[in-house]
Amino acid sequence: MLLTLPQSEIFTSSSRFRAVVAGRRFGKTFLSTGEILRAAISGKNKNCWYVAPTYGSAKEIAWDMLIQTIPPEYLTKTNESSLTMRLINGSVISLKGAEKPNNLRGRALDFVVLDEFADMRPEAWYEVIRPSLSDRLGSALFIGTPKGRNHFYDLYSKGLDGDADWQSFQYTTIQGGNVPQTEIEQAQQDLDERTFKQEYEAQFVNYSGIIYYGFSREESVGKIEADHHTLHVGMDFNLDPMSAVVCVRHHDTLLAIDEVVMWGSNTDEMAQELRARYPDKRVIIYPDPASRQRKTSAGGRTDLSILQNAGFEVKAKTRHALVRDRINAVNSRLLSSDGQRKLLIDPKCKQTIESLERQTYKEGTSIPNKDGFDHMNDALGYLVEYLFPVRTERIVEQPRRWT
Repeated sequence: MLLTLPQSEIFTSSSRFRAVVAGRRFGKTFLSTGEILRAAISGKNKNCWYVAPTYGSAKEIAWDMLIQTIPPEYLTKTNESSLTMRLINGSVISLKGAEKPNNLRGRALDFVVLDEFADMRPEAWYEVIRPSLSDRLGSALFIGTPKGRNHFYDLYSKGLDGDADWQSFQYTTIQGGNVPQTEIEQAQQDLDERTFKQEYEAQFVNYSGIIYYGFSREESVGKIEADHHTLHVGMDFNLDPMSAVVCVRHHDTLLAIDEVVMWGSNTDEMAQELRARYPDKRVIIYPDPASRQRKTSAGGRTDLSILQNAGFEVKAKTRHALVRDRINAVNSRLLSSDGQRKLLIDPKCKQTIESLERQTYKEGTSIPNKDGFDHMNDALGYLVEYLFPVRTERIVEQPRRWT
């Protein structure tokens, strides 16, 4: 089993409950598949789960890894539609999503991995999964990057407070051994200080309060004189309001020069407004990825097709980035860990300024408030995350076979 030293320390622990806080690309998925396989072959008819924040992410993150790392001679049946695998000893491995905790009720469990537990609702563990382990005295592995001092921090603290059933581990990205030092140094330049500490150093940064802490009215706002042929527009679709922020790009710096806020409106009217304001400009729109499917007009046209038919270039990802990654991308532009500001805003963008200044997390959580300030921030986030995604997504963990 090709485990790194930190992975081996976790794997050889005999504690019933283990909380692992690790930086990005630590090798969490490979470790998780090994843990699940070990539990499944430890006896007959074991019931083992891998749980991710959503069903879709469970499939995307772990299914292929499990298929490629579990020796085929161990398997008698796999069912991708239900994300289940049956082993020759009668044990079953299932992949689950925690977005609807009540759907996880009803099965006795021997072992469960809760991956990115910080992104799950706490009741998934406390009210549903924990009781399911009682019949068989099952065990659990919590693993992920931190996200403020939330319920993941509470469980991590149990291993530090001397609870006999718990053991806690904390490793940085560089300690994981899968990412070179040069990449860590580059990420430190690309990311703001809080994001770097959280994502690479696995620190429980307190994220209560203001979301866009990198924004400073004194340093981020100033009159912008820019005459570029190409405009980059981030767009969020809501009837109240439709929101768009208009930027120009100068190398790796974005300059927000205008905004459009339209109440009781629609995508057709937003397209007309942009064309009227900028008739001679090349306009590239970066909308909510849901624009590929969202139909808001007569005839069943999608938001994306409306914008394209209006003559705009449209660049939309096939699926949403994690909310935390979109926020991290914006904060990294507002103020990087080495003190650079690469997102500047003209004073005429009043709603953008107010939104960056005032949107907060829900009290005691790392969940953004939907308080009216989110629309323009989402519009800006779609643009920034598309052009300058956080570098943590660029390193792909390669599957390895367990033997």
